[in-house]
Amino acid sequence: MADGADVGAMAARLCVTPDELRQILEEVDDRTAHVAPPKVLLIVEDQLLLAMGLKDELEDSGYRVLELAIRHQEALGVAHEVKPDLALVNISLAAGDDGVALARDLRALGVPVLFISGQRDRARLARDVAVASLCKPYSSHDMVDAVDYLFRHERGDESRPPPLRLEMFDAVAPT
Repeated sequence: MADGADVGAMAARLCVTPDELRQILEEVDDRTAHVAPPKVLLIVEDQLLLAMGLKDELEDSGYRVLELAIRHQEALGVAHEVKPDLALVNISLAAGDDGVALARDLRALGVPVLFISGQRDRARLARDVAVASLCKPYSSHDMVDAVDYLFRHERGDESRPPPLRLEMFDAVAPT
């Protein structure tokens, strides 16, 4: 909190007494102390323009997005440093990297995976390592809806149906 002189000056500008301002600031501190930190996401996508658009849209929606990864080892390195709450993984990655193999490695670290892919059949075959699949083409809004739904679903909130392009699997849910 600010010192006495700063509180007095701020209070005068806001037309409240210093004691009233201190009380307001304490109430704000109490309220914000209970706010949960944003969910952390990892995007593994070799189409950089798509990945950057998703990152911007997800951050605008209140999520924290780690650095973008396009390769298996990059993604694992990031996941080891900061365990994300959910990884968004394209099944076909750059340089022949396999998103399904990456999903298995991420699951071993306790990181749930949402496949983002146009390969619906391949995603279904790998349903044991992902919580869901979002089929391309999708919009950034579709992605935000899917991620929101997965976190609501994990909390047991079934108040809204899943987005149309989202296919749910039975693997470990996001945290």
